[in-house]
Amino acid sequence: MCPRCGKRTLFGGLTNFAETCRNCGLNFAGFNVGDGPAAFLTLIIGALIVGLALWFDAAVRPPLWLHAVLWIPLTAGAVIFGLRAAKAWLLDAEYRRKAAEVRNEDVRSE
Repeated sequence: MCPRCGKRTLFGGLTNFAETCRNCGLNFAGFNVGDGPAAFLTLIIGALIVGLALWFDAAVRPPLWLHAVLWIPLTAGAVIFGLRAAKAWLLDAEYRRKAAEVRNEDVRSE
C-alpha cells in the first residue's frame, strides 16, 4: 500500500514498484529498498522449505514427482509474497523516517 494515501498502488509488477502512486502521485523512484530483502528472504525460505521437504520425505516417502509438484509452487509463492511484503515494509519505513539517499554532492570532501 502507498505510504502516503494507503491505496494498493505500490507495485507495478509482480515485485517491482510502480514509478508513482496512481492515486496521490507519490514518486517511488526516490526510495532505495535495494536487493537486501531478496537475498535474506530467499535464504530463510529456502532453509524452511528444505527442512519441511526432508521431514515430509522421511515421514511419508512420497515419489519424486510429488515433491516437485508440492515444493516448487510453494517456494515460488512464498518468495514472491515475502518480497512484496518486505519491500513494502522497507519503503514505508523509509517514507515515515524521511530517509533519503546520500548523493555525492551532499558529501563534503575533507
